[in-house]
Amino acid sequence: MFRQKLSFRVRTFCYPLLLCGLTVLLQGCATTLSPVQLNISKHPSENQNQRVRFVVLHYTAGNWQQSLQILTQKSARPVSSHYLIPESFDSTYPEQELKVYQLVAETERAWHAGESAFEDRQNLNDQSIGIELVNTGHCDQPSAATASNTVRPALCLTPDFDPQQMQLLALLLKDILKRYPDISATRVLAHSDIAPAKKQDPGPRFPWQWLATQGIGAWYDNHSVRQYFQQPVLTGGITQLQQALRLYGYAIEVTGEHDEQSKLYFSAFQRHFVPEHITGGMDDKSIAVLSALLAKYRPDAFLQLLRQTAPTCPMHRANKPGMASCHTKDHQQTTINNNKN
Repeated sequence: MFRQKLSFRVRTFCYPLLLCGLTVLLQGCATTLSPVQLNISKHPSENQNQRVRFVVLHYTAGNWQQSLQILTQKSARPVSSHYLIPESFDSTYPEQELKVYQLVAETERAWHAGESAFEDRQNLNDQSIGIELVNTGHCDQPSAATASNTVRPALCLTPDFDPQQMQLLALLLKDILKRYPDISATRVLAHSDIAPAKKQDPGPRFPWQWLATQGIGAWYDNHSVRQYFQQPVLTGGITQLQQALRLYGYAIEVTGEHDEQSKLYFSAFQRHFVPEHITGGMDDKSIAVLSALLAKYRPDAFLQLLRQTAPTCPMHRANKPGMASCHTKDHQQTTINNNKN
């Protein structure tokens, strides 16, 4: 009994002292720790690239006031762009001098591309800069098919683009390209290039060729087109044409059929590079233009495509007059080497 009482007294007396000692000890340790500060040391990796690799050009299909409202205010179908450029002689534009307006910071994601694809990328809002040009161009979709049950093309009415507006666009694009070297010539795109099923802008009157003379975007060399027109190399039929268009960057499916999606992508290509002849079918000039572009901007991949898909001739027929569609692989190599960028 005595031992139990003694043990109880020891516990009731010593345990509080022990707890107090531990508390003091822990507090003493805590006071000796210095506050942790975030100190980031940079060691750049070689395994990286920029997020932005495309520029997408649009027209607004409205005047300045309408365009600014649609691109900056909330709505049921909200849209935006990084930049908006007005045009001259627009009565709704309040300033005397045309200016470039930034609506969304380049570090942020503007909502301009929608469902889209080019090269190996989809949803280009995530990796592009969008530029809207005030222009009242518009396309009306046909109400119904013709009596022969053929699909009627859209009616597109696009005014010429304002030269002063184009000068501002060129200055802006040059500034953007300096800061984003991953935006190559073939990555300066039309909205219709990346979403041909839904969009036609900036339309067939947009001056892509003039823009290329400013060092911006892709364009073909006339001598190369003449050569490929006289001696075509894309002679493997619809499957090869689909593969060639996909090689350039268009998200066309290789089906081996001249189906509706092929017509849309062929039209998008023609709207950009052969605007005087938008048919949805690849005629001789369009094929020559595509060949010239691939030889200039994708020479190695183009040669590989031709070697895999193009029909070739026996050597004794390769140089025979009238056999322009039938070439040896050495001839294909020489032609592409002569026309690459």
